[in-house]
Amino acid sequence: MNSAGTAARIIAITSGKGGVGKTFVAANLAAALAKRAKRVLVLDADLGLANLDVILNLYPKATLHDVLTGKCGIDDILLEAPGGFWVMPAASGLVEYSRITSDVQDELRRIIDELSRRYDYLLLDTGAGISDLVLYTASLAKEVLVVATPEPASIADAYATIKVLALMQRRTALKLLFNQAASEGEARKLAQQLQQVVDRFVNSQAAQPVQLELIGFVPSDPEVREAARKRELLLSRTPWAPAAKALAAAAQALEVYPAYA
Repeated sequence: MNSAGTAARIIAITSGKGGVGKTFVAANLAAALAKRAKRVLVLDADLGLANLDVILNLYPKATLHDVLTGKCGIDDILLEAPGGFWVMPAASGLVEYSRITSDVQDELRRIIDELSRRYDYLLLDTGAGISDLVLYTASLAKEVLVVATPEPASIADAYATIKVLALMQRRTALKLLFNQAASEGEARKLAQQLQQVVDRFVNSQAAQPVQLELIGFVPSDPEVREAARKRELLLSRTPWAPAAKALAAAAQALEVYPAYA
């Protein structure tokens, strides 16, 4: 059981499209929460196109695929990451996870149930889009954080993801973080615009209205690119950088606001 004697807060971190920095956000949020004396594990739930281990410069000997297929146990694949948190890596290039079977669903649920008794936070780094695997992984989380950038295509795909989560999973609240935003003002404006679209086209169909909560933004910062190139955590490499400070603030916001449906 975790330090509080309760189940972990399980947060699915997802995005409508790839390339928005979702895994970067997940890893650095984990590091920021760990700095706040929380036990944190990031589970790479992108079973076919995993890259969490790559950005953290980790070299797993086995992955979540090996646990799902019964080749090893949970403890055999857990890795301690730089930044004081833990990682459950997944494999890349496995086409069998393009569609998720009931057996994989059951085993994934069992794994997350087991891990939730060990940690304060479980961050599920999902794939991008609205595939069966992404939606099922999100369904296992109490909270969902949608990562987007200010680009119109990213906003459109974020809206599509929010719509599906609201109507299929009956989510009434979703967290939102804008990466590569010019300013907090831009992020707030984009969040308000997205909420207006949700109010007009989703809440008219939903059983209960969906509320978006902006937990923060990450400004464009050359240190992000350099950290990615060096395969280092931004919060460890340059904690003074504007993007690092913004991610620390987003982690604080996660702590301030309790879990909701």
